[in-house]
Amino acid sequence: MKKITIIIPAYNEEESLPHLYERLEKLMSSMEHYEFEILFVNDGSKDNTINLIKEYREKDNRISYVDFSRNFGKEIAMIAGLDYATGDCVIFMDADLQDPPELIPELVKYWEEGYDDVYAKRNSRKGETWLKKFTSKMYYRVLQHLTNVPIQQDTGDFRLLDRRCVNALRKMRESQRNSKSMFSWIGYKKKEVLYDRDPRIAGKTKWNYKKLVDLAIDGITSFTTSPLRISTYISIPTFIVLFVYFVYVIAKCIVTSTMIQAYQAIILLILFFSGVQILLFGIIGEYLGRIFNESKDRPLYLVNEYNGKKEMND
Repeated sequence: MKKITIIIPAYNEEESLPHLYERLEKLMSSMEHYEFEILFVNDGSKDNTINLIKEYREKDNRISYVDFSRNFGKEIAMIAGLDYATGDCVIFMDADLQDPPELIPELVKYWEEGYDDVYAKRNSRKGETWLKKFTSKMYYRVLQHLTNVPIQQDTGDFRLLDRRCVNALRKMRESQRNSKSMFSWIGYKKKEVLYDRDPRIAGKTKWNYKKLVDLAIDGITSFTTSPLRISTYISIPTFIVLFVYFVYVIAKCIVTSTMIQAYQAIILLILFFSGVQILLFGIIGEYLGRIFNESKDRPLYLVNEYNGKKEMND
């Protein structure tokens, strides 16, 4: 009997958990030919999330949990789930039920047909603003143009990964993580499944625009050095413009016998080059910051408790 691990990162999801467990229980009962593990990763929740998870584990031995020592973020919670998962495949899904558990049998069906990465693509996104949909679309378009790796658009973390995909992702231990890009980078045989994304079942989203911008920057800088080439792309047209401007000034002086006020040209040039330098320093700073973080070689996360046992971190 094959084992399926469903990994659920959770941060302050006490309102959603009862609905989630009810639907997962029905799902597991309907798929009686598979063994299940529901692995919650409690990402430093400040509400009653971890206590609810412990209650579910007491009455259902299919429930497992990893309790972080503090909040490390969803990306780190996902790699922790991969580290502790025991299934032949894993399925990532959110605790807010925007990704319907009822789609899991279809994901498993394609896995049985030989696909290693069965990802759910959003056909519609209910409960999300027009601005969020637009910025998400533009982000994936920019990311695709900057990287040499094909990026699946309109997809989230809701997907099934075969054990060999899990083993490949576990080897990638960088601290600045973007799982969506990593799923594409590892390759393997992929299959798309369309679905309509539901609004949150309860509670409020934990993703504000600052966190989304940070995630977008991590996605770009983690998988491409293309932004570093902006200096080259900017320098060529800049020198062309300066050359044309220089010719124009000389020609005007000869034809009209007038003098150009030097201070105006100097001010404009200073402002222009200052803006370019600030932009380039910002890009270089992003990459230097990531080198700094990686060079510290800290553990990605610290676990307070795993299935009731206190973790002893060396």
